[in-house]
Formats: sequence, C-alpha cells, structure tokens
Amino acid sequence: MKKSIFIGSDHAGFRLKEEMKHYLSGLGYTVTDVGNVILDPEDDYVEFALKVAQQVSCDRESFGILVCDTGSGVTIAANKVSGIRAVNVWNEDVAHYAREHNDANVLCFGEKYVSSKEAEKILRIFIDTAFSSEERHQRRVRRINAIQR
Repeated sequence: MKKSIFIGSDHAGFRLKEEMKHYLSGLGYTVTDVGNVILDPEDDYVEFALKVAQQVSCDRESFGILVCDTGSGVTIAANKVSGIRAVNVWNEDVAHYAREHNDANVLCFGEKYVSSKEAEKILRIFIDTAFSSEERHQRRVRRINAIQR
C-alpha cells in the first residue's frame, strides 16, 4: 500500500508544488494539497508548513512535502510540530540519508534551488528509502523523538 502524502507551499514554491502534486498522483499516491491552492503573493509559508506537519504527525504512516523559496522557512516551521523530522533537501544523497539515518517524514524543497527534474528524482529516493534497522540510527531517532516541545 502506498503512503498518503500531504503537500503544501507558499507563493514562492507554488509552481514546484503543483508539479510535484501531479507527478506523485501519476505514480499512484494519494496526495492531499493543504494549500495554498491559489498563487497568492501575500501568503505565509508558516501556515502551510504547520498544516502539513500536523497532518503527518496525526498519520504516522504518511509523508509531507513542503516548498518555499529556499526550503529553510518551511523546514523550521514544520519541525516545531511534535513527531516531525523535516529536512531541507537539495540532492539525492541528502534525501537518501535523511530517510535511512534519520527517518525523516517531511521533505522540504527550495523552488529557487531545485528544478522539477531534480525534485522528481529526490522524491523517488525519499519515498523508496527505508529507515535503517541499525541500532545506532534507531537509538538516535528515539532520542530525537523524546525531546519535549
């Protein structure tokens, strides 16, 4: 069974979000767009980052995808939600290790720095990479999860 994916962006990541939404739907994933659903130059990434993070926090079997200008803002905001391990990813290696070593559950992009083709490759690796069963990685993620907010 394929994971549910929650996706969101502000105006600065809107184009890439729309492309990734269609790409993932084409692969058979259930994609829920939490916004923004229109291109609004006055919106704030924080709203959409929190919506995605809250959905992923409630559905531990899902993934989140967030896009803003650099990927930094949405990463910071999403990581404020308990149970979220959001990462700002710019290449395939970072995507692989974020999943394998850190059990990352929210993938963040900066539209300014990641092309659509690169994002597609990164998404596939992120989704297809399993969290490592090695004790050292398991232990580290348990410690991260134990941090109180």
